[in-house]
Amino acid sequence: MQRRTTLKNQTPLRQFSSIPVIDISGLYSTVSAERHAVVADIRNAARDVGFFYISGHQIPDDATDDLIAAAKQYFAQPYEQKMQNYIGLSQNHSGYVPEGEEVFYSPDQNSGSDRPRDQKEAYDINYDLSDLSYQRPMLGPTLWPDNDDFKAKVSRYYNHGTELAKVLFRGFALALGLEETFFDGKLIRPPNQLRLIHYPYDPEAEDAQGIGAHTDYECFTLLLPTADGLEVLNGEGRWIDAPVIPGCFVVNIGDMMELLSNGRFRATTHRVRKVREERYSFPLFCTCDYDTVIEPAIGAIESTDKHYAPVKCGDHLYAQTIDTFAYLQKRLNSGKIERPETHLDIGFGREEQAL
Repeated sequence: MQRRTTLKNQTPLRQFSSIPVIDISGLYSTVSAERHAVVADIRNAARDVGFFYISGHQIPDDATDDLIAAAKQYFAQPYEQKMQNYIGLSQNHSGYVPEGEEVFYSPDQNSGSDRPRDQKEAYDINYDLSDLSYQRPMLGPTLWPDNDDFKAKVSRYYNHGTELAKVLFRGFALALGLEETFFDGKLIRPPNQLRLIHYPYDPEAEDAQGIGAHTDYECFTLLLPTADGLEVLNGEGRWIDAPVIPGCFVVNIGDMMELLSNGRFRATTHRVRKVREERYSFPLFCTCDYDTVIEPAIGAIESTDKHYAPVKCGDHLYAQTIDTFAYLQKRLNSGKIERPETHLDIGFGREEQAL
């Protein structure tokens, strides 16, 4: 995203060389001590890496299997059929995203036309709002394809993922020394977005970009990939592989959790390198309710000079999305929409890239 700038701070460089695995089964326990036993690992991983795997979750295997099957069936359709659900036709930024529709900012390339295009297609699912009195730019009825089986399978996984997100939010609250229920009232209608991403087979994908280097906008991401390709940037400027671990999800810290934690938990820059094999990836971007004001929930770290200004959750998401998607750029340039006045201008995760 072009607005993002490099911002150095005084926190120690994170010299991790692998991504930790955390068994979160204790978070489901009714025994407080068993829930707290998981918290130290979450705190350390969120602070020192910004990424971790989770096992011990309660998402059924058949829900993930059905999601993958639904995605494969959808993306196998002709391009013209998929474009009937083009994301630019939606009311809540949902639908089919063709290759080249979204472009991530690269620090050494300032011109939109010169930015490398991500080699993928996607289908985005957002909170399917039924009460339109709560409608916002990215909160409304979801654009679904005319396929009841697709909707049923994807909705089921979305609901399971959202419930897991609530469990993790409670874990993050405890890890920050907050009341365990701190986030509960902020998760009524969160515009969580599930992306079904397809990277087609490419025999010439040696150094191709799947998704460019970036941090995620939301509080955290819950990721299910089907093949390797994810890489995470450490404090030494090295890209660390995050390979697939069967039965595990990847969790990574986003911009808004870094803000909420006042810099204790770090949004880490990551990317996807295009691999030759066909690959699917299913990130669920987890956030708070649209009108929630995101601001530091705990005191500042004495050793940092980074300042975190409050921002409305939905405004941040919308501003970043405008800067990424071609159809929203066209609306912005034509005066049909305006970028929110309050959004984050700081470059989370960018200090590592400046090394």
